[in-house]
Amino acid sequence: MTAPRVAVIGTGLIGGSVALAARHRLGAEVRGFGPEAAAAVRGGALHAAPATLAQTLDGAQIAFVATPLGVLGETIAQVLALAPHDCVITDVGSTKTAIAAAAAHDPRFVGGHPLAGAEGSGVAHARENLFDGAVWYLTPGPTTTGTLYERLHRALSAMGARPTAIDADVHDRLMAAVSHLPHVIANVLVAQAFRAVDDGETVPATGPGFRDATRIAGANPPLWADILLANRDALLVAVDEAVGRLGEARAALAAGDRPTLLRLQTEAQEERRALLETGLAGGPERELRVPVPNRPGVIAELALKLGRAGINISDMALSPSPDQSQGEVALWVAEADAQRAAQILELP
Repeated sequence: MTAPRVAVIGTGLIGGSVALAARHRLGAEVRGFGPEAAAAVRGGALHAAPATLAQTLDGAQIAFVATPLGVLGETIAQVLALAPHDCVITDVGSTKTAIAAAAAHDPRFVGGHPLAGAEGSGVAHARENLFDGAVWYLTPGPTTTGTLYERLHRALSAMGARPTAIDADVHDRLMAAVSHLPHVIANVLVAQAFRAVDDGETVPATGPGFRDATRIAGANPPLWADILLANRDALLVAVDEAVGRLGEARAALAAGDRPTLLRLQTEAQEERRALLETGLAGGPERELRVPVPNRPGVIAELALKLGRAGINISDMALSPSPDQSQGEVALWVAEADAQRAAQILELP
């Protein structure tokens, strides 16, 4: 069997890790393009670093766009213009709505976002196992080609990730709540603690709670300025909601209202436990077989229907009929979710 061809555009930490995982776990021939591509070849992540983007994409079956967020949109447009007609194109950006809207016309594009990272940046810190067990969000569009979505899903699973379909706007609201807002709040906490002492006084030692809550403060300023602006609309809503909850806590403090403070603390304890238990992997799985018509976007619809219900597809296989008019999709989901998944998909 011929080794698959993978193109990686932008070979920093994420792109370099994609290249290593694709090379060693997919057995792929991996070419890359970008400022760190030559270093990625020397480090063993890439087989080659062609001189042009067109040469990098020539014959590619999967293309990962891992450039900085500030140039991500224009780079995706260039890749769509140059990639083969049967190449699935995805990205790794942490905001999805604008990207999904810009590429919605192209059936080859599937937005993506791996929930993975490392303390260091650049290809020197890339590693093959960066995505092991990590959720990798996918935002297929209404015209996404089913066979290309399946190809990407299988590749990501083989690279160690857990591909999970999600609507682009839901993704951005979720990231605003669990990633972008915490960065804003961590910055505020650090600034407030630093200014809590008078000029000339020694800054007191901080405890583990403060260190844990502010670990992400000030992270990679240029990158995070772009991320926060890219998700501005969803983040503004999240900030306003946080201000409202702080107002509730402030009112309870001002009134000496212990029952309200106790309720807020208890709710936080219970809700944190529920959040940490969500999406735990493992356990038996069941195969579901779904007959589908042969039309653009049908696989995306199935994946998103289940994703909206919190049901993850661990693997899938698409079998078209001989005349290509219809087909059957085999989906593997957790045993505990199988009955609910069958109901959602209206299976007998």
